[in-house]
Amino acid sequence: MSTCQFDDRNIQWRQLGDFEHFLYAILDIDLENTIADVLFKFEAYRPIVLHRHKALNKMLVIQGEHRIYEANGDLKEIRPVGRYTSSQSSPEPHRECGGDKGAVVFFSIRCKNRGDVLYDLLDDQENLIGTLTMNNLIDLYEKNN
Repeated sequence: MSTCQFDDRNIQWRQLGDFEHFLYAILDIDLENTIADVLFKFEAYRPIVLHRHKALNKMLVIQGEHRIYEANGDLKEIRPVGRYTSSQSSPEPHRECGGDKGAVVFFSIRCKNRGDVLYDLLDDQENLIGTLTMNNLIDLYEKNN
């Protein structure tokens, strides 16, 4: 049996503002159905900003291991390569990162309206420090394509 490795050398990875430990690539935005298809590349064992999902996220781990942490730092879940997850909006904040070799995860983010908040971004005390909306993703996509 042969194995195939995911090769991301032709993906235009970008950093989201000053946020550390992950990169993103918006693959497509379906304006009619308000769906954003995005790749996230997470560093190994470097959790990203505390956040909560405010929209439906369908995810597929393409490379590595996707690790989810509770707000207090406790490991909640490990998603291996090939794991598909569908997550509804949730008030529970969390952090994410990759395992030993990092991770690449495909997200299909779905909402009803362009102005809808997709993610609340939080500080370590769980205070709101920003939001990411579908309009923000549309702007980023149009700017970079």
